[in-house]
Amino acid sequence: MIAVDLRLAVQCALQTVDANRITFADRYPDNTTVDNVYPLRRAQNGFATGDNYGWTTSFWPGILWLAYELTRDDAYRALGEKHVANFVSRVENKIDLDTHDIGFLYTLACVAPWRLTGNEAARQAALQAAEHLMTRYLPAVGVFQAWGMLDDPRLRGNTIIDSLMNMPLLYWASDQTGDPRFAEAAKRHTAQLRDHVVREDNTTYHTYYWDIETGEPLGGKTAQGHADGSCWARGQAWAFYGFTLNYRYTKDETFLQTAQRCADYFLDHLPEDHVVYWDLIFGDGSGEERDSSAAAIAVCGLQEMARWLPEGARRQRYLCAAEAILTSLVSGYAGYHDPTSNALLLHSVYDKPKSIGVDEGCLWGDYFYLEALTRALKPDWQLYW
Repeated sequence: MIAVDLRLAVQCALQTVDANRITFADRYPDNTTVDNVYPLRRAQNGFATGDNYGWTTSFWPGILWLAYELTRDDAYRALGEKHVANFVSRVENKIDLDTHDIGFLYTLACVAPWRLTGNEAARQAALQAAEHLMTRYLPAVGVFQAWGMLDDPRLRGNTIIDSLMNMPLLYWASDQTGDPRFAEAAKRHTAQLRDHVVREDNTTYHTYYWDIETGEPLGGKTAQGHADGSCWARGQAWAFYGFTLNYRYTKDETFLQTAQRCADYFLDHLPEDHVVYWDLIFGDGSGEERDSSAAAIAVCGLQEMARWLPEGARRQRYLCAAEAILTSLVSGYAGYHDPTSNALLLHSVYDKPKSIGVDEGCLWGDYFYLEALTRALKPDWQLYW
């Protein structure tokens, strides 16, 4: 394994963050780079350039809060708190919140500063967001609808594997309020994904549908993977990180066992340099693109699983794999390898079937790369999720 200097990797990442503070400030980059450079989020559907809309905007303030923890530089804190104001406005005015990704948005943009600074406005916004997320819960099915308006018959009863990462907001809300309904819904949702979205061979569907009247499972499909029966790499990484986070709050051993099943499949399909192709059906020699963002998510998931496992061969496998993947990301995929780029991590794939963000940087890849580095350098780091 090539030795890498993780502190130098963080230093290089923070230099990019500092430049992006000037470029973006309290506005938002687009989901992915274009030729390895993030533009401002484009104006569309009544939103101005750089506005707070879509599911990825919180990754930018999430990066700022990680940078604050790594340096204790109050400039990061001050800018992070400007973003809190943006997210307060977004939830109060219900701006583009018809999505399960409210968890991604408000965990990083508001729960993180609440945990770190006691920002009461952030806490209240996150609680409002959790209430809004509950409007997407389908009691007859026991899942949160992922996509689409709730009255859209084409999308009723669908959820996706990414949704596991949105559940920590609900556990946090129950902890803050003493109201068990948030946590109960999150646990039931996770159990439904455990029982239906994870296949017998330990791969995962990207999306799954239920009949909302009867609760009958209808079957799974993909949206961003290669095929309905293949294994979308980022989805598999979301799975084992997400099931582990749900175990963290519930201590349901079946969630941790499911996370291990998904992680073992992921690790069994790593290419030579440990950074997965965008779908696990592909390997070395396929000519397909890597998804470095899936690799970064995987590092965080493996590191988190190791926290909850006893000493032994399995725990050691996950720690060694996390180190190998992170080493490869630093040595071959980090943004500083392209001096023209303002991304922290290169060579991700957002949506290959739609030709969106293919072989580019992406906001979530940047965030989870910096989270992985933070975890490696600060073993006692208290996660935001």
